[in-house]
Amino acid sequence: MNVIEWLKVLLLGIVEGITEWLPISSTGHMILVDEFIHLNVSDAFMEMFLVVIQLGAILAVVVLYFGKLWPFTTPSKGWIKKDTWSLWFKVLVAVLPAALIGLPFDDKIDELFYNYRTVAFTLILYGVLFIIIERYNKGRRPRVNSFQKLTYPMALFIGVFQVLALIPGTSRSGATILGAMLLGTSRYIAAEFSFFLAVPVMFGASLLKLVKFGFHFTGTEAAILIVGMVSAFLVSVLAIKFLMGYIKKNDFTAFGYYRIILGVLVIGYFLFFN
Repeated sequence: MNVIEWLKVLLLGIVEGITEWLPISSTGHMILVDEFIHLNVSDAFMEMFLVVIQLGAILAVVVLYFGKLWPFTTPSKGWIKKDTWSLWFKVLVAVLPAALIGLPFDDKIDELFYNYRTVAFTLILYGVLFIIIERYNKGRRPRVNSFQKLTYPMALFIGVFQVLALIPGTSRSGATILGAMLLGTSRYIAAEFSFFLAVPVMFGASLLKLVKFGFHFTGTEAAILIVGMVSAFLVSVLAIKFLMGYIKKNDFTAFGYYRIILGVLVIGYFLFFN
């Protein structure tokens, strides 16, 4: 592969690292990027690559939040951190709806909904919902400011919202954040819980794609995966830090407008230039 091809891999990793954590839909951006950047690989490998580079993004969450996610402590403190175990059980409860629906219907969902019309519609729809919910919440105090106050029924409800993200263009982080905020969580708790949910969900999705593709890579294909994952990891660290700093002083309204604009651009591009 020449230098241009490697730059394309880096760019795809950067786009993944930014859009996976911000509520703006990584799929919507990847569809647009794929129109202009075509890696010299097979369609089957590309389909797998766009999912598996998420492993790099997952690692960013693990590294940044290791203290909150690691459930063990020193012997003097009893070996286990009860609050962390409780958080993990809530994450697992929230994962169940997506696992029960996503695993058996993964191929069918891609067949029915992986197209620019669906992506554009969901970009705009959830952009509007972000604006509406933020206006509704203006002046209201969140009821859930810690994971201890996040109940198991709440976690399950957020998991149901995560199912909506199986439709391309929705944004996994966007759907879970909206669901959490509807329950009265703070933006901070909504965003962090969305990050933690991503660990088992994205790991499972990546493993599923790897199994379907098979583990027989050429040296070049393995290198492409590694470069994509490393770039996604590095950019994810920056994106997560940016988002958590941003929402301390701002709401999600700007992301809502961005989604609407992007959705209109997707429609315009495919109608007039494709």
